[in-house]
Amino acid sequence: MIEYGRKRILFDTGNSAQWLKHNVEALGIDLKELDFAVLSHRHGDHTSGLSYLLSVNPDVAIYTPYEVSGFGSPVLPGIVAAMNRHIPTLPNYMHYFDGHLQESRPSGSPWPTARFIQIEKTREVAPGFFLIPLISHAIGTKELYEISLAFQTASGLVLVVGCSHAGIQNIVREATRLDERIFSVFGGFHHLGASDAESRSTAVALHDQWKVERIGPGHCSGLPTFAALQELYQEKYLYAGLGSIIPLP
Repeated sequence: MIEYGRKRILFDTGNSAQWLKHNVEALGIDLKELDFAVLSHRHGDHTSGLSYLLSVNPDVAIYTPYEVSGFGSPVLPGIVAAMNRHIPTLPNYMHYFDGHLQESRPSGSPWPTARFIQIEKTREVAPGFFLIPLISHAIGTKELYEISLAFQTASGLVLVVGCSHAGIQNIVREATRLDERIFSVFGGFHHLGASDAESRSTAVALHDQWKVERIGPGHCSGLPTFAALQELYQEKYLYAGLGSIIPLP
């Protein structure tokens, strides 16, 4: 939950509608007061709480990454054309939809009434609040689209990431196009399977090359990454565990 600049934003919804409800109630958060929500990417541990959010606030705008066949997006025209093709040697019942011409329509969705807004390029969605889309090229998540949230403070950008499937350094690099000063980074750095050396290298790059002033890793960052960043950042390492409240300038 981000509360800054008179905006209230929910970034991702977690792995369970039940536990999102529990945590929201424990913290006294009113999800009806959101300006918008963000789903960083399609994985279930980031989207499974969405049904609870929609039960409380069914009309909330939800920004998502671009997906060809997800988040209620239309099927590509080329696919529709292929389905509408007629092969004379096939009877009509063997054609799609018995040979009746079809128009592009949204693909199926577990949340058919949700107000999804897909983000295909970096976009300012509110004054000083930006969504940054990138695509993963890593083995296992290749072609996975993911968006990160960046917002402006007096001390520079605060960057909130989901799992950083596209690479945390790539996301930070893209954010510096908006402001070279990266004040804080929060979220998952996708290093659970990384070697200790890789974790250390990434930590050093964030600290020395990208000059990230404060860091709050969590989720899929991994213990070696926690340790390497804590050693480098000392008092500017922010524990961003469940229930933490972190003030911003």
